[in-house]
Order: sequence, then C-alpha cells, then structure tokens
Amino acid sequence: MKKNMGGADRMIRIIIALVVGALYYFKVVEGTLAIVLLAFAVIFLFTSFINFCPLYSLFGINTCKIKK
Repeated sequence: MKKNMGGADRMIRIIIALVVGALYYFKVVEGTLAIVLLAFAVIFLFTSFINFCPLYSLFGINTCKIKK
C-alpha cells in the first residue's frame, strides 16, 4: 500500500471520529444512526493510522506531499 493521505487529511478524519465518539458517549445520537456513524468513525481512524484510503486510490486522489 502506497501512502495517499496527507497530514491535514489525517487530522480532519481523527477529529471527525472523536466528535462522533463524543456524540455517541453523551447520547446525542442513538440507535441505527449511532451504529452507522460509529462504523464510519472506526474506518476514519483506521485509514488515518495507516495513511491509506482505498477510495482515494479508486478515484486517483493523493493528498500526501511528495518527498524529494
């Protein structure tokens, strides 16, 4: 897997995942919506930690800065 996710993109995903986790913890979202949002939050965290997003590679997007 080649890295295709930049630092800003990773931080945005982590913040979104933390916000969703907080919304679930404080019971702002419940039920099926909460499960769906938590699933997306887990995916966001996982892709942030491995610096690779399968959808980015599918669409040819690369936000990672090229090192020379």
